[in-house]
Amino acid sequence: MARPRTIDDAERRARLGRRHALSEGAADVEAAAGAVVALHASDPISVHLSAWARTAAPGTADVERALYDDRTLVRMHTIRRTLWVVPRVLEPAMRVGGARPLVAPARTKLVAALAERGEVADPETWLDQVSAAVVAAVADAGEASAVQLGRAVPELGTKVVYGSGRWATEVTVGSRLLVILGFEGHLVRARPLGTWISGQYRYAPGPACDPTVVDPAPAVARAQVVGAYVARFGPVTEADVRWWTGWTATQVRAARAEIGAVEVEVDGGAAYVAAGDDDPVAAPDPWVALLPGLDPTTMGWKGRDWYLGDLGPVLFDRNGNAGPTVWADGRVVGGWAQRPDGEIAVDLRVDVGAETAAAIDAEAARLAAWFDGVVATPRFRTPLERALVAGTTLP
Repeated sequence: MARPRTIDDAERRARLGRRHALSEGAADVEAAAGAVVALHASDPISVHLSAWARTAAPGTADVERALYDDRTLVRMHTIRRTLWVVPRVLEPAMRVGGARPLVAPARTKLVAALAERGEVADPETWLDQVSAAVVAAVADAGEASAVQLGRAVPELGTKVVYGSGRWATEVTVGSRLLVILGFEGHLVRARPLGTWISGQYRYAPGPACDPTVVDPAPAVARAQVVGAYVARFGPVTEADVRWWTGWTATQVRAARAEIGAVEVEVDGGAAYVAAGDDDPVAAPDPWVALLPGLDPTTMGWKGRDWYLGDLGPVLFDRNGNAGPTVWADGRVVGGWAQRPDGEIAVDLRVDVGAETAAAIDAEAARLAAWFDGVVATPRFRTPLERALVAGTTLP
């Protein structure tokens, strides 16, 4: 039996540049999102900056058009309980495979908290009734904020306690139930209450309220999600897929078999690419990029040495969240930050040469112009980003 082809780090970086729309760019924000399967959305600014880095400098209106007018992109909680912006074509698979498994444990915890509080005689029935009232209220309004829903359905203000002892926290039912209804697909996060940098959203009816939406079976959904990931990020190891999806080894292996993934070798062992994607990929023309915190490319693999090197401690926070990064030809070469006066400050940690350094400076100037006076602080701050904002240096 023929030995699997070896894909070295140089080719992996070539694939990254081409597949993630960083070397050639994408036609529009929908294509930019699809190039990396979906965009991380835990920080609202990441969505816009990830799209900016992959297209011909789209304005915030282009992203908002896709999310709120055309709804070709959907903001939703899914795999790893993370908030993503997902192309609508992949939404059913991401919801069934990634979000639906989150419903039962989240609901069980909320029911237990209601029972512990003792103010509701039948927590299960009561929660069903409140859920139905919320879905109806959103349908009537078209879009509604959490405050507006609280007025329409006062039960959302019911207090419960999560945790115990020193870790006990009192929260409202609404803070948990709206997330669960999002897992189920009954609600989606719509327009923000403020500007594009705001993380508070209105809610709109989700795909589960649309009788024309046909959901795939769970195993089919998982295969579709893994297939999209392997096609855009391959070669990937089994550990990469398990980390990215949050699924078990059994689920990942079944999905991999379903899509007919092809085994290859990378530094460190076996990996996989999509069927028919094991031919060599040539390096693209030289390219640079400034990617935001939580960008899907930076966060896309569990094993990151081949593109991150030893820069993890200064570019990631303690919880594993990536900060803003500077890229050159498929490698992370430093970090960047926006200072209070709007300047984009760059700290290169790798000697990239004068020509590449000049290209990075030009990209930083282009990004500063794109912000056009808006100053946005990343939600997850990293050591290098904090130092750059403060005008200090890290060793």
